[in-house]
Amino acid sequence: MEIIYLIAFGLLSVSMLLIFIRLLIGPSLPDRVVALELLATVVVAMAGTYAIFTDRSSFIDVAIVGALTAFLAAIGFARFLERGGPRDD
Repeated sequence: MEIIYLIAFGLLSVSMLLIFIRLLIGPSLPDRVVALELLATVVVAMAGTYAIFTDRSSFIDVAIVGALTAFLAAIGFARFLERGGPRDD
């Protein structure tokens, strides 16, 4: 069963690397925002996987708080763009 967790952590790490590359390259601001939201989702998935791997329920709380924070950040950024913030077309 441990090999499954290692494979999951490996795949999540590779996806974080690819997401980080997309975050740096862009090309537009919405692309970077989507990459940032996806990065937050992968971090939440890693916290959840680690919680299952170590059998600690406190990491589930960390994952929930991280997901809620990422959601609020997405709402805040959407309102910023809606009100005429800088756009990178």
